Amino acid sequence: MERLASLWGVIFLVGLAWVFSRNRRKFPWRTALMGIALQIVIASFFLQSSAGSFAFQKINILVDKTLSHGRKGAELIFGALAVPPGQTGSSGEQSLGFFLFFQGFPIIIFVASVMSILYYVGIMPRVVGFFAWVFSRLLKTSGAESLVTANNIFTGIESVFGVRPYLQKMTMSELHLLLTAGMATLASSVLGFYTLILKEQMPNIAAHLISASLLSAPAAAVMAKVLYPEEEQPLTLGKSVRVGRDIFTSEGAPPASIMDAALQGAMEGVKLIIGICGLLIAFLGILSLVNAVIGYGGTRLGVQGLSIERMLSWLCYPIVRMCGLNAAESETVARLWGLRAVATEVPAYIQLGDAIKAGLSRRAAVIAAYGLCGFAHVAAMAIFVGGTAALAPERRKDLVALGPRALLAANLACFQTAAVAGLCLSAKYSPLLGG
Repeated sequence: MERLASLWGVIFLVGLAWVFSRNRRKFPWRTALMGIALQIVIASFFLQSSAGSFAFQKINILVDKTLSHGRKGAELIFGALAVPPGQTGSSGEQSLGFFLFFQGFPIIIFVASVMSILYYVGIMPRVVGFFAWVFSRLLKTSGAESLVTANNIFTGIESVFGVRPYLQKMTMSELHLLLTAGMATLASSVLGFYTLILKEQMPNIAAHLISASLLSAPAAAVMAKVLYPEEEQPLTLGKSVRVGRDIFTSEGAPPASIMDAALQGAMEGVKLIIGICGLLIAFLGILSLVNAVIGYGGTRLGVQGLSIERMLSWLCYPIVRMCGLNAAESETVARLWGLRAVATEVPAYIQLGDAIKAGLSRRAAVIAAYGLCGFAHVAAMAIFVGGTAALAPERRKDLVALGPRALLAANLACFQTAAVAGLCLSAKYSPLLGG
């Protein structure tokens, strides 16, 4: 029954997107059906098949071992403060507990540097090119939007650099998908960050986040095209667009060597950390202030504990229920999804860890994690709209107009990813639920 409910959740979310569609008469049947089918195939492989379960476990081990090497530099600089809970440092230091700044943020620098190297040597362009080819053939999206969607599986705002030459002539529907894909997926530079946050409560979280990001790419295409169907003729429709090796270079100067690529990636990681810190300080402070005002008004009206995230959780609750969770767990997961929409996914993932400690079931935790796997919040909308507009100033008004609709599409894509995960989670492979 739980998995059947998740199937209805997938159908309901597409229907909800159609209700808010710009043009309901131009429903993208090919993109919607093939996108959902692709999601189910990917999720079934990782979460239902023995081969997929084996690959899932190996991916998780590989990511964990890679991230353990990334801690070496942080331990040298910060000492025991950089050692995660329950672990021992390379020099025998005992962990002092979990510290977001000293343990989570250094991983971002490490992963950004590694990814920059992989792009420079040509490994990632081939991987991204494969996914772009699959999306273009199956979903019938243009070459440019297929490339940016595939790139967003592994990168964040940097993905826009790959289609910079086409931004000026991209259709409104293409720009809408560009923004949606950016907000619906999770960049590799922060994957390690969230892995570290939840590793103690969910040992398999790394593989789950990778799986979720893979699922969210076609989900983004489905929701973006349903909400804003293509009404023009894209310039790169039926054409392949290749990704460059300098995607992590925001200044336009390609790396001169592997060392230069590593350095530029590290610098981009530092910029990302500064941005995350600024957003958390500003948005959590503003959220607290607004909630105080709303809470006061609610108290005067006889409603206790009223807040923005609580009101958003009311909107998310029926969707969570359709993912196959009971009433009590749906309330918890809906609160986390509502929190992400206004306060970013960082505090939401932290609170997910707390919820698991408090007794949230493994199935609910996995579904919650899949639904949180994306930058679908107000701050990210500003970043993606502003960052893309900086590369194509003449499209600024179009991007600003598309931002709110793309944010809705990104949230629906994340929810659909969670619903597909709920549909395909099998008790037969309990280790996946156990982490």
